[in-house]
Amino acid sequence: MASVNQAVKDTLLNLRKRSVDATPNAYAREFCRVAKRIDLTVKECDKFVQIVKQLSSHEQQIVKENNIQTFEDIIPVLLRRAHPKNIQTMASLINQSLQPSISINLNEDLHKFSVKIGNSPELLFESDIQQEIKKFIEKRIDLDKNELEQKAKEIAKVMTFMTQYLAEAIDNNSEGSLHISNITKNIQSLDATSHKDLVVMQDKLVDAAKSIENVMSKTNDKLKSGHDQVQALQQKIEQLEEELKKTKKESDTDHLTGLLTRRAYDNQIKRIEDNFQRNNVNYAIVFCDIDHFKKVNDTYGHDAGDVILSTFAKVLLKSTRGLDIVGRYGGEEFVAVVHFKEPQELEAYASRVKSIVTKHKFKYNNLKIPITFSAGVTIRSDNKSYEQTIKKADELLYVAKQTGRNKIVFQDGTEL
Repeated sequence: MASVNQAVKDTLLNLRKRSVDATPNAYAREFCRVAKRIDLTVKECDKFVQIVKQLSSHEQQIVKENNIQTFEDIIPVLLRRAHPKNIQTMASLINQSLQPSISINLNEDLHKFSVKIGNSPELLFESDIQQEIKKFIEKRIDLDKNELEQKAKEIAKVMTFMTQYLAEAIDNNSEGSLHISNITKNIQSLDATSHKDLVVMQDKLVDAAKSIENVMSKTNDKLKSGHDQVQALQQKIEQLEEELKKTKKESDTDHLTGLLTRRAYDNQIKRIEDNFQRNNVNYAIVFCDIDHFKKVNDTYGHDAGDVILSTFAKVLLKSTRGLDIVGRYGGEEFVAVVHFKEPQELEAYASRVKSIVTKHKFKYNNLKIPITFSAGVTIRSDNKSYEQTIKKADELLYVAKQTGRNKIVFQDGTEL
């Protein structure tokens, strides 16, 4: 106890010598400095040191450079960190950027990594995760590059076949022209005044006819062969087109849920927004988030979490009409764009989805897991822009989360 009293006394003396007011912050800083000098163990001072050790290397450098020694002074450093919502958005963008845009060869490692940072976006700040991202980016570039090279080779083959076919056609035409030229010269050289010359002319005409027939026969065969080759090439091109369509479709589809990817959703919403601007076709945004999803992963494992996401996506997709769209916005967030004529239709849609989810348990192996979700619903015509509409839907989702979850909140104040 004497040591603590001595530390208090020395702290006050030191502050007085430096003409520093003994404010709580100044006192705490000087007291920990004195305690360290006299080898006095103080739990509060040790706790501060331990917290600093948990900061990132960059944050620790800021603490060191600014000689930060109190909890109050460290608050501005912590406030520089990204907001959890921003981190989640960034994680979603990184997930999309890691997926090859042309190649469909997504391996299991990339799938697991995408789920991992989708469920725990804060992992993005860890150096080993950043190294993994770097490797996946390099792999994505290689996959797309190889796919483009393969397609280029296929097109090169098509061009080679076409060149050969055209060259043969030109050769055949030249050969036929040469034969006809020779026949003309032969006929012109004959003297048609004698019977003997007429016989010779007849023989030459017969030979010429046979020669022309032979050339035409060869040309016919080559034309038929060329036609077959062209048909084969046409089939190959159609096959390539189908593969490219399939690749585009799969790149637009989230590999786990079967819904639109964030990128595909962003493209589709432009079309819907354009229809609203041109033809005043109104629509609503339903922004959903599965409640306590991290707890599901922690309790049952990530495989169970995948099943929950996939099943929830199927419920949304089955409940939504073909002219509407449903996308995986990120992690456990989903967005549905729903067209309607009367507000009651929109409420019926939201109520139908909620009823299916809450009245059934999600199956994983032999387990039956109860799931709820929260949602915010906005109508495009009630907002100035699409961006404002989806932002408001996100805010209403947050309200639903904060006021008890398992709730759908509409912009007009209605709750389900």
